[in-house]
Amino acid sequence: MIFVTVGSRNYPFDRLFKELDKLCDEDIITDKIFAQIGTSTYKPKNYEYKDFISQEEFLEKVKESNYVITHGASGSIMKALNADKKVIAVTRLEKYGEHINDHQIQNNEAFGSNGYVLPVFEMDELKDAVIKIQTGKDNLKKWENKDPMAIVNMIDNFIQENWK
Repeated sequence: MIFVTVGSRNYPFDRLFKELDKLCDEDIITDKIFAQIGTSTYKPKNYEYKDFISQEEFLEKVKESNYVITHGASGSIMKALNADKKVIAVTRLEKYGEHINDHQIQNNEAFGSNGYVLPVFEMDELKDAVIKIQTGKDNLKKWENKDPMAIVNMIDNFIQENWK
């Protein structure tokens, strides 16, 4: 099962759910999907979903999943990594009204440059990320640092080195 989550903030992420339906229609994704779609207005056609789920159900879905597709929020990413799941982190972009700014670019670049997630910045990249995980060609590193400050330091170091 693939668990997809986009958090509970008041920003829809319709592009992601449309692309997942497209990948299901094309038989790129044949696994069962469960998605937490938040305030998205697009309703998935090929998989089960709920608008919101409890923290307990979230953790259960992560545990049950083969891998997680999430937006670029560090909290969602960390919960999946701490559960030893592979992660595709899809960036919400301000230009599509998916967030108030583009900070998820930096989050996903930091996690991706360190080999912990497959970052997706535009939807046409999602197919390749899914195929890499399905075929075992993702080359992702296992997250082993359970220190909650490790992520803050990793992102801060990445920004300091790359966003001068």
